This record gives sequence, structure tokens and C-alpha cells, in this order.
Amino acid sequence: MATSPKYLFAAGAFAFAAFGLCSAPAFSATEKHHPKAEDVLKAKKTTSSKSKKAAAAAAAEDNWAPADEAEPDITDTKVTEYSCELNNKVTIYSNENDDSHIALRWKKRLHRLERVGTTTGAMRFENTNFRLVWIGIPSKGILLDSRLNRQLANECKNAEQSKSIVAASSEPKKS
Repeated sequence: MATSPKYLFAAGAFAFAAFGLCSAPAFSATEKHHPKAEDVLKAKKTTSSKSKKAAAAAAAEDNWAPADEAEPDITDTKVTEYSCELNNKVTIYSNENDDSHIALRWKKRLHRLERVGTTTGAMRFENTNFRLVWIGIPSKGILLDSRLNRQLANECKNAEQSKSIVAASSEPKKS
């Protein structure tokens, strides 16, 4: 199966021409700066400046807090203190006559939260100005930040909820 020199020469010429065509744009740009590269660099600069502005706006939003909301009155209320993960503390002030509102102390600030109906039976309270959400279920409570979509305090338990866990773990198991 001998290959004729004519075909070898044609294949070599074709390969050499293909290499020349592919590498031609790289060698033809004799300018110091390639125009397309400058466009890419400009786009990166505007994108980075936009991202810096967006990051600054997000940082400003993180410090956002409405100043016009007055703290709720907590006289004649039932106080329930919760101990949460990471040594966080939440205090709930509830009024026996008004079960549609609570006052919640979080990070040295008192917030008024309004009850929101649920289909699960959980107690859900929200403050739309500060975007706080308190969810209370029989075993624990959780405080959420609905603006940043994250948990502020989790596994919050009052004294009664903590006792039930200790009592359940100290009971001997029946075989």
C-alpha cells in the first residue's frame, strides 16, 4: 500500500495552508493594542465598577433600618425568654388580651410583630418594616430575616421546651 509522493505533497501543502490561515490573525495585528482586547478590557472595567456599586448598595441595605417605627409598650405583658444556638437570646413579650401581636427583643431592639395566619398551625409573626419573621412551633422557635433570606436565630427554646427534652432523654428505655 504505497502512497504516491503526489498525495503526500498535496496533504502537506493542505496542512501548511491550514496552519497559515489559522495563525494569520495573530501575526497580522501589528498594532500595540488589539482593538478587540481593548473592548474586552473596557467591558471588564465597567462591569467591575458596576459590581462595586452593587456591593456598596448591598452594604448600605444591610445597615438599613427604618427609624420611624416606635418601640412597642411592654407593660402588663407575659415575658418568655428563649435561648438559641450560638448563644443568641430572644425575648417575647405577649399580651393575654391581644394574641394578634407580640413584641420581640432582638439585639437590644424591641420590635412589634403582627400575627400571620398559617395552614400548619405554627405561630408566625412578622414585622414588614424590619422584615423580621418569628415562627414558633411546639418544639422550638426560629427568627428569620426575610430581606436577606437567612436565619438570625435557630433552635430557640424557652425553659419549658428545654425541660421536655431533658425529661425525655432521662427516661429509661423500655425493652
